[in-house]
Amino acid sequence: MSKQVLVLNAGYEPLSLVSVRRAVVLLLREKAEMLEATQQMLKSTSYAMPVPLVIRLVHYVRLPHRRVPPTRAAIMLRDAYTCQYCDDKPGQASLTVDHVVPRSRGGDHAWSNLVTACKRCNQRKGNALPEDVGMHLIRRPFEPSYVALVLLSNPVAAERWEQLIGAKKESFLGATA
Repeated sequence: MSKQVLVLNAGYEPLSLVSVRRAVVLLLREKAEMLEATQQMLKSTSYAMPVPLVIRLVHYVRLPHRRVPPTRAAIMLRDAYTCQYCDDKPGQASLTVDHVVPRSRGGDHAWSNLVTACKRCNQRKGNALPEDVGMHLIRRPFEPSYVALVLLSNPVAAERWEQLIGAKKESFLGATA
């Protein structure tokens, strides 16, 4: 059984990943509709329903701009578990978070100053600026949106969302033609 269900807003924007239990509650209270389900069934003595994979809220929910704190897990997720100096993917255990401008040199603990680095590159850079030791960033660090991190955290959910958006666009374009 899938452990997470993708929740879409009424306008098909991804909101979050929730447990199957939470998704079923939203469906039973008619606060959401099921867009995609598995072949597996949830059964009670008087009711059966397929296990949801993607649900959509019936009413649009306005959310304040969500800022995600720059945690180790979020930075590695943003950088796809890849060293931003040598483009190596050594595995999560061999990765570190590096301050591009070291804190001892006035660098802050912000999205724009934090990157994923392998241990070898982090040690080579040490307390210097990347250009001082002949290193260059593959990609400039940025603050990802909450939605991007939700989709990055579950590639299956991201793929299903893209398929749903594509189908929605096709049905819209077909209706106007």
